[in-house]
Amino acid sequence: MSAPLTRKGAATRERIVTGAATLLRERGVDQVSLDDIRAATATSKSQLFHYFPDGRSQLLLAVARHEAQQVLLEQEPQLSDLGPPGSWSEWRDVVIARYERQGTRCPMSALTRQLAPSHPEVGAVVAGLLTEWQRRIEAGLARAGVEQARTRAIIILAALQGGISLLLATGDSTALRVALDAAIADLLETPSGAP
Repeated sequence: MSAPLTRKGAATRERIVTGAATLLRERGVDQVSLDDIRAATATSKSQLFHYFPDGRSQLLLAVARHEAQQVLLEQEPQLSDLGPPGSWSEWRDVVIARYERQGTRCPMSALTRQLAPSHPEVGAVVAGLLTEWQRRIEAGLARAGVEQARTRAIIILAALQGGISLLLATGDSTALRVALDAAIADLLETPSGAP
């Protein structure tokens, strides 16, 4: 959309995106139509196409951006608090609980699979999510005084992504738990002399 949205317009657009995201999480991308989204968000057809003139694919891309933000928001405040002893185990528990709740249905993966062939910008959404996630982990490692924080952040994120992929394929979170625990094992230890 070229013209900036009014506050009311931005709220309406956000209502459509969050409503669509909720439906897609519950039913899956292939099971939700624009009519379903209109009904769930109390949106008229003209409103829907006002905010998403290119239709379903444009709305799905907006939902993918929303879901990417949710991945990080659902790790707060633990993700921003990474650094001191105890913070790593709290964050790990939040991440594992989030993905266990999600199970084998990942709206982000489903959206990117469906959009990727015709929407190259979806790659930028995924890349942006992973870059920001890595940056936030790296900041926590720096606060913890870890050397080569960037390299360690890459290792931790790779362990996370590998574990998440296996959970999505099998429905079993064991690989996610094992990989993440191995990647942050030394950060889970209490410093000597600490209670």
